[in-house]
Amino acid sequence: MAQTVQSPVKDKHYNLVSVVQASLHYAWQMETYISDAEEAGDTELAEWFRKIQHNNLKAGEQGKAMLIQRLSQEQS
Repeated sequence: MAQTVQSPVKDKHYNLVSVVQASLHYAWQMETYISDAEEAGDTELAEWFRKIQHNNLKAGEQGKAMLIQRLSQEQS
């Protein structure tokens, strides 16, 4: 049976911040994987890692924009 895990912080932006952080961290981590693949001469794998990195950067940027919008609405 699956166990339900609740956010440790009762803030409506917690999950958004967590996903932004994870996306940007993973995009940064892809640099190592890209470098490793290139050193091994595996251009196909390096390109695949670049696509993942691009998607994570895009998600991170979208999440940051969403967070900025939501926080600015609360200030109004």
